[in-house]
Amino acid sequence: MRLLHTSDWHLGQNFMGKSREEEHKAFFKWLIELINRENIDTLIVAGDIFDISSPPNYALELYYNFLKELKNSNCKNIVIIAGNHDSIATLKASRELLKMLNIYVIASGDDSEDKIIPIKSGNTLEAIICAVPFLRDSVIRKSESFLKHEDKEMALNVALKEYYTSIYKEAKAISKDVPIVATGHFTTVGSKSSESEREIYIGNMLNISSDFLAKRFDYTALGHLHINQQVGESSVYYSGSPIALSFSEAKSKKFVNIVEFNKKVPKVELVEVPKFQNLIRLSGDLEGLKEELKEIEDKSSWIEITLKDDNINLATRELFEYAKELNLEILAIKVDKTINPIFAKDMKVSSLNELKPIDIFKKRLEFESLDKGLEDTLIDRFKRVLDEVNR
Repeated sequence: MRLLHTSDWHLGQNFMGKSREEEHKAFFKWLIELINRENIDTLIVAGDIFDISSPPNYALELYYNFLKELKNSNCKNIVIIAGNHDSIATLKASRELLKMLNIYVIASGDDSEDKIIPIKSGNTLEAIICAVPFLRDSVIRKSESFLKHEDKEMALNVALKEYYTSIYKEAKAISKDVPIVATGHFTTVGSKSSESEREIYIGNMLNISSDFLAKRFDYTALGHLHINQQVGESSVYYSGSPIALSFSEAKSKKFVNIVEFNKKVPKVELVEVPKFQNLIRLSGDLEGLKEELKEIEDKSSWIEITLKDDNINLATRELFEYAKELNLEILAIKVDKTINPIFAKDMKVSSLNELKPIDIFKKRLEFESLDKGLEDTLIDRFKRVLDEVNR
């Protein structure tokens, strides 16, 4: 079995007013070519197919057209799990139809879904995939409102570990001789994140280590973190997103993972994804930034600037005008608050496109005189509201 692991496509993302449609089209074209060239027979997409729970029509069209093209490729087994950005209802709508094409969509992880997927070549069992999506509280444990915040986090950790232990035992009962592959969508202990991931569990204090997963599964294909990485020295990997989803990832190389097994030992090859849209992050004063803008050759680049200048209003206006003369596009100018903290505090420099709901809520709390305990409780409850909305 040759397996390809990817995740975090975020189809339909609106990036500071910019569509990513053309980038995703180019990525899918490249991915189909790679699958055929490398004789990939199994594809795992480890969550966050879409960027929002109600994706635009063009994003749905991209998704279904890709799956249609995939069925004409060498890939015969496709496993898709939901991430925290995905709507269970949206993914479930076409689940039964796609299953007829050997496309397995696991949206909630509840008892109504077949999460154990045997991968066969003819009548020969080659591997077992334990397809675990992003798990909502309602699936893995009962609500216990009387518990303290830290006790709720502990209960969540226990419930997640019990879920993975149970599904591993189910797979092992089928066969001990073939690779057992797990999927998941969360942050493991020891992994690295960028600025673009959303906290997905209340408190964001999961204590699921790579050792816990590696002791059970021969390869774990994770999503949620946008940086491709092996967690420690284990067989636990994040494929990362195929395109940069924030300016914090502007210089990060993007990859998909190709996995081949020698008996039950995985050999993982990272294949770099071409950059379909150039992102540039600049920082400095007005004159220095003008020089850097002048050196940019790719006029289609999207640019974010952190401005270090005492006269923010004038410098900002000059930079936008200068970029326009150079046929460049600046998407955002931020203020370096270390230069003039009093002025910077008064400036409304953050746009809603740059802020997550939890960021806005925390900023609002800054205007209140609250003790730490009450503030933590309010943030905790707001995250629960967000979780309900995302469902």
